[in-house]
Amino acid sequence: MAQKYSYPNYHTACGWNALLPAVDALPSLVGDIDCEVVIIGAGYTGIAAAKRWAKKAPGDSIILLDSSVVGEGNPGRNSGFLLEISLAEHANAHEVERMTNSNRLLSEAMQQLVDDVKATGEVIDLQRRGTYRAAASAVGMKALANYREFLKAAGLDFDDLDATQLKERVGSDFYKVGLYSPHCYLAQPAQLIKTLAKSLPASVTLFERTPAISLDRSYKRWSITTPNGRVNANKVILANNAFAKDLSLGLGRSRLVSMYTYAALTPVLEDSVLSELGTDTNWGILPTHRLGSTLRRTQDGRLLIRSQHGYEKEAPAAQVEKALRLRLAKRFPQLPSIEFEYVWGGAVGFTYNGGTFWGEKQPGLFVSAGCNGGGTVKGSLLGSLLVDMAFGETIPNVDLLFGQASWMPPEPFRVTGFLAASLLEQITGRGEL
Repeated sequence: MAQKYSYPNYHTACGWNALLPAVDALPSLVGDIDCEVVIIGAGYTGIAAAKRWAKKAPGDSIILLDSSVVGEGNPGRNSGFLLEISLAEHANAHEVERMTNSNRLLSEAMQQLVDDVKATGEVIDLQRRGTYRAAASAVGMKALANYREFLKAAGLDFDDLDATQLKERVGSDFYKVGLYSPHCYLAQPAQLIKTLAKSLPASVTLFERTPAISLDRSYKRWSITTPNGRVNANKVILANNAFAKDLSLGLGRSRLVSMYTYAALTPVLEDSVLSELGTDTNWGILPTHRLGSTLRRTQDGRLLIRSQHGYEKEAPAAQVEKALRLRLAKRFPQLPSIEFEYVWGGAVGFTYNGGTFWGEKQPGLFVSAGCNGGGTVKGSLLGSLLVDMAFGETIPNVDLLFGQASWMPPEPFRVTGFLAASLLEQITGRGEL
C-alpha cells in the first residue's frame, strides 16, 4: 500500500546514526502554536531554509518540524556524497553556460555547508575526497564517456583510470574503466545533519517526532495538523521532498514519486582485509548506471554498498540484505566473508524527467521537492533560494538551471510503467548490477 502520510515509516534503523553516541530527542509539539513560518522537514533543505529566514528576519518566529529525530530520517540515510557539481544524470556538454551557472551555485552552497560546520567548532567526518565513477560494461562505458565529455566541456579537472589503476586505488577488479573527479566531499551523513541542526539560530524552534498530518488554509493563514497539536503560520515551506504530495492538498501528486533505495554497512574490517582493498583509504564510487551500486570505504575501515530501488514502499529487510551481499561479493570476491552490521532503507524523491518541483505553489506556500538523489548540496541551495523568493528577491531561474518536474500518469499506469522500465533497465544494465 502506498504511503499515506507526509513521512516514511522505516522498518530498520539508520546505520550511520547508530554509529553515533545516543542523544535525547528534542520535545515533540503538544498543543497549538502560532508563528510567522513553519518548515516541514529538518533535512538539508529545511535547515538551510530556516537559517536563511532567520538571517533575513531575526525577529520572526520560525517553527521547524521533523517526523523523526535528526539523523535518523532521510538526511542521515544517504551514502554521504556531497557533490560540488551537477549530478551525472543532469550533466550536458552541449549546455555549458547553464551547467557552469549550476556548478557555481552548487559550489557556493557546498562552501556554505563547510563554513556552517566550522562555525560549530566540532570536528566531524567531512572531507573533500573526490569521487570515482566506474563502469563494468558497454552500457556503463557509454554513460561514463558522456560524463567525461561534460567535464571536459565545463573545464573541470578529472583523471582517467583504467582497470589496473582502479584496482590499485580501490581494490576491485569488477570495473573496466573509470574516472576520478575531485569535486566531491564525503561525509558521515547522520553526523553532518546533526551538526548542522545544532547550529540553528535561537529564533528557530525544532520539534522532533512531530510529523505533519495535514495542511489547510483558512482566513489567509496556514494550519499544519500534527498528532498532538497544530501550527498556525503566515507562510509554509514544505521541505519533505516527495512526501509533500501526501499532505491533504495533494501537491505534486502528478509530478512526484517516493523511491526507496537500500544500504548496508559492514563492521570495521581487519587490517589484513583492508590491505587488499587498494591504496585509497577513504573513497566513494558512484555508478554509471541508475541501477548500479554506490560504494564507500569509510575512514574507520568499513565498506558500504547502496543499491536497488523500490516503488513507494520499503522492501523486506531479509530480501534487501541478500541482494546487497551478492552485489558486494561481485565487486570484492577477495573478502573472506561478507557480514553487515547495519542494513537500512531510505526514501528519495524522484520525478519523471529529473526536474524539480519547486517554488511558490499557492500564496504563502513554498515547496522544494524532487531531489532525484541529489538532496544534500542541491537541497541546501534550493532551500535558501526558496526563502529568497519568499522575501521577493531576485533569484536565479531554478526551472532553467535544474529543470521543472514533468507530468506523470496516475495509478495504476504509473506503477506499471515503473515496473516495466525497471525490468528493461535490469536487462540492458545487467553488467553494472
